[in-house]
Order: sequence, then C-alpha cells, then structure tokens
Amino acid sequence: MTVNRVQPPLKVVLTDINARVVQAWRAAFADTPGIEIRKGSILDETVDAWVSPTNSRGLMNGGVDAVLKRHLGAGIQLRVQRAIRDQFEGRLPVGSAVCVPSGATNPKFLISTPTMEQSSQNVSETLNVALACAAAFQAIHHQNNEAPGSIESVALVGMGAQTGRVPARVCANLMWTGYTLFNDYCFDDYDNLRSTITAQLDDIESAPTETRVRIAPPNRASSRR
Repeated sequence: MTVNRVQPPLKVVLTDINARVVQAWRAAFADTPGIEIRKGSILDETVDAWVSPTNSRGLMNGGVDAVLKRHLGAGIQLRVQRAIRDQFEGRLPVGSAVCVPSGATNPKFLISTPTMEQSSQNVSETLNVALACAAAFQAIHHQNNEAPGSIESVALVGMGAQTGRVPARVCANLMWTGYTLFNDYCFDDYDNLRSTITAQLDDIESAPTETRVRIAPPNRASSRR
C-alpha cells in the first residue's frame, strides 16, 4: 500500500568537499532536472533537511555524522538514537531511515540513514548506498505525509564515498537510483523498499561502472506519477 498525495517539487542539493564525487554526480545526474550540484560543505546549505550517512546504532562519531554532531550539538545524537530505539528497537537496518528535529533553524530536520552497520565499515561491494539514499528520500515522503510541506528542500553528501570507500562513480549512480525511486513511488514499509531494490540490483556488480539502474516500482498504477 502507498500513500498517494500530491506534494510540491523537492529541491535537492548534492554537495561534497570531494571533487571526484562532485564530478561523478555531474555525470550521473546530467539528464536529471531539478538537482543542484556543488563542491562544498553541507553545513553551508540552507535547506529544510540534511541527510547524514550513519551506522545502524546512530553513533555519530565519524565522517559526516561527527561534523554534524559538532555543528548541531550532542543532543542530535540523542534524538537520532531515541528514534532508532522507538521505531526500530534500537538497531536501524540498512535501507531504513529516521527523521528527527534538528534543534536548529537550519536545517529543521536531520535524516539519518545507515550506509553501514558499524562505523568505518567498507561497503564498496554492497548495495548499501542505493538502499540508504532511497530510504532517506522515503523518510521525506513519510515526514511530509505527517506534516505536509515540512520538507521542501534537502541536502545530501556523497553517501559511502568517504569512510565506506565506495568509488565516486558507483556512489553517484546508486544515489541516482535512490533519487529516481523517490520520484516514482512512495513506500509505506522499509522492508518492501529493501526487497524491491535488492531484487533489481542484485547483479549490478557485473555491470559497467557507468551503468545506472532505475528501479521499477512494485505497482506503477499506485505510484506518485
């Protein structure tokens, strides 16, 4: 079952200090309208939500997580971990996300989605970036279904490209997959999201580096478009 509501277009900003990631985004998203891509820190982006790649426990002790924790204060980790405890019994599976108030004016929300189970894990041979990116965008659907219009803009970094050691072009392609699925479909169940993506990307490792995969939603008749 999906929640089928018309919502305003989402402004998406892809920003990273890694020039290779930025270049890879420009290639992967070249034919995708409505995406802003720039080299820089996510801290400089004025949007409704920031997306932070995390681990399954919500420990914000490395990578972008640590940067955001220093910027937003220690309370942000407590809110993230409380949401993980309340919604996922203390462990956030890859392919899931939580959206919590940031405690700041900018951004209003932080979306935490794991690219790895443990801190500094190598996820270069997994589908975790696609799962995490798709989950982050689905969390925006969920938040806007609860409070329409609360997230109209979002900023993301290169997911898994730093501590996860995912090659830049692979990262960009898998993030493109997650973003396009957001435009096509609203899942009300993260388990369904994970099974849909895994089934269609299971053999992606054997594809050329430049290959992008657009996920076919379970039932296009119920999609947002």
